[in-house]
Amino acid sequence: MPTELKIPQAGESITEVQIGQWRKSEGDRVETDEVLVEIETDKAAMDLPAPVSGVLSKILKNNGEEAAVGEVIAYIEEGNGAGTARPKPEAKPDPKPAVKEPPQEKPPKKEPPSKKDPVKEPERKAAGHDGAPRIMPAARRELARQGIEAAEVEATGPGGRLLKEDVQRQAQARMEAPAPSPKPATTPGVEEREEEVVPMTPMRRVIARNLVQAQQTAALLTTFNEIDMSPVMRLRKQHQEAFQQKYGIKLGFMSFFVKASVEALKLFPAVNAEVRDTNLVFKNYYDIGIAVGGGRGLVVPVLRNADRMSFAEIEMAIADFAKRAQKNQLDLSELKGGTFTISNGGIYGSMLSTPIVNPPQSGILGLHNIQDRPMAVDGQVVIRPMMYVALTYDHRIVDGREAVSFLRQIKAVIEDPIRILIEV
Repeated sequence: MPTELKIPQAGESITEVQIGQWRKSEGDRVETDEVLVEIETDKAAMDLPAPVSGVLSKILKNNGEEAAVGEVIAYIEEGNGAGTARPKPEAKPDPKPAVKEPPQEKPPKKEPPSKKDPVKEPERKAAGHDGAPRIMPAARRELARQGIEAAEVEATGPGGRLLKEDVQRQAQARMEAPAPSPKPATTPGVEEREEEVVPMTPMRRVIARNLVQAQQTAALLTTFNEIDMSPVMRLRKQHQEAFQQKYGIKLGFMSFFVKASVEALKLFPAVNAEVRDTNLVFKNYYDIGIAVGGGRGLVVPVLRNADRMSFAEIEMAIADFAKRAQKNQLDLSELKGGTFTISNGGIYGSMLSTPIVNPPQSGILGLHNIQDRPMAVDGQVVIRPMMYVALTYDHRIVDGREAVSFLRQIKAVIEDPIRILIEV
């Protein structure tokens, strides 16, 4: 009795998944817990392992197809069943002998010339005059593959038969023909205008839906400011070596912005709130989402209780998120329930952007590239490493004064990091 490979429950609201890349083919040997296929949900991608050891005897759902939770997508033959499933791929060479059968007909037709000559002679002549030789199966397939008409090929087989070798010879002659012939074609650049239709993954569909929903249901507005990064850069340079030796990870900029965001959210709780039906829900906890690029698109894993985390804990958590996101190994629970989001487009070179709020949150902080710019300081022009920051907020719950003040608080904390320690 074959063992069924079913789609497991992937989350509370998930009823359907998309089949990703199969790691095994029909007839392959599999071991217990060996990854067979990748499945994608609207939240993340996950690997589906083999429940038993045996042979993957039948695949019911191919790459890109949809499957419901609990649906059978493959069968695995256990034990001795593995031995019976393997001959299937060996049966594939059968078509090759079929191609070689026609040459075996050559001797029988040459043996009785007296009987067949009267019939075959006219056939050969007709084939030569009409340009319609008898096409062997292998030659027909080769004609289709090469895109060559049978009339263009000289048949050299017995009885005027068109052989596969004849087609290959014609294809080779085409390749060796003078190169200028394709250039004067009247449709230059046709190959460069090809299109490829690729279905959206479940995750990409949800990202698209959420972004459109945010644009349609929230009153989004963005305010900007710029931050002098030199104080934080000096602090990092001063303590980087000791920090790395103690915690085994570099001290980055994100931990400073997480800490600064928490302090600003405490002062302006509306940015940490959400609109729920006709009510405003204010939260006394700070779960900060960190946007990271994953193997299937942008994901936003959440730092739970970020206000209680140290700099090292924040840096290690973000590094872990980024690593697992590339391998599509984030758990669904890690992507739910953020109260505020930070998106760092600066790592890709972005100078300025207007990030879109991640529903049902009311705010998102966008970080950008750090560049040396001339600044007026104490009546003098000096060069400072500056970063533009942007806050997109839901104007239904956050007033402009609060949004601007929130961003100024972020600027004040980053330009004077000691404020993080004394919480002012």
